Amino acid sequence: MSQAAGYRVHHLTRYHYGSPVTLSLHLLHLLPRPLAQQRISQQQLTISPEPSQRQQRLDPFGNPVVNLAFDQPHRELSVELTMELWRQPRPPEQPSPSWQSVVNAFAYHGQPLAADLLEAQRYRYESPHVHLKRNFADYARDCFGEDTLLLDGCRALMAKIHSEFTFDASATDIATPLLTVLKERRGVCQDFAHLMLACLRSLGLAARYISGYLLTLPPPGKPRLIGADATHAWVEVFCPSNGWVGFDPTNNCQPDLQHLVVGWGRDFTDVSPLRGVLLGGGSHDPEVEVTVLPIEEISTAD
Repeated sequence: MSQAAGYRVHHLTRYHYGSPVTLSLHLLHLLPRPLAQQRISQQQLTISPEPSQRQQRLDPFGNPVVNLAFDQPHRELSVELTMELWRQPRPPEQPSPSWQSVVNAFAYHGQPLAADLLEAQRYRYESPHVHLKRNFADYARDCFGEDTLLLDGCRALMAKIHSEFTFDASATDIATPLLTVLKERRGVCQDFAHLMLACLRSLGLAARYISGYLLTLPPPGKPRLIGADATHAWVEVFCPSNGWVGFDPTNNCQPDLQHLVVGWGRDFTDVSPLRGVLLGGGSHDPEVEVTVLPIEEISTAD
């Protein structure tokens, strides 16, 4: 059986404002949530300049969130997170029911839904970036036959998106409609996660957006680049016999030791790493540096 894998994550976001910011409020989804398969051994969140107010709480989905307020003029903002966490292998998969039986389980049958089904209901509906449309159900239809098992259908849909779509960082932005992504067949991990969510929800299934990090491997013979990684996105579908099961359409794999979870929600809107409102500032673009290193590599280097 595979052993736990340890990682050190460094995530730095810098803003350089064209003019002074006199007042700003920010919402951070950077601190990872502890899970059965994920343990955080240490973490440090450093903010510069020092905020006038800083509050940590849980959002409606149970994710750790940090609220920041600044009431003094500033021309730069730096948000730096350093953490170490340990990831356990995903549990063995139990036999899957058919996808249609799972859809039927969400229907009202004269009795209250079980607690896990009731909690999963919120991930069956539209959200700001994921709409329910026949286009998405039609795209997924050949992956979900009449007797297809739920997890088999999800694996087929994941592989279909991976094979038919091209990763292109310049093709989309957060405002690109999902129907455009479906038509153009290009995008990034966020787009592919949203597309898979739209397909699954349009079929009546419960699926949620996962925000986190992915350990990337350098080309053979090349050193790992510091600061060149990025946040990642994938999906989880609710399966009554297994709970929430992950699928990564960008890489055509089921998340395991190399996928580190920060949080989840209905789509990117619920778990955006850093967003806010500000008075002043002029033009500004964030500089983001992310590095994910295995603990064993750090120990070897030391």
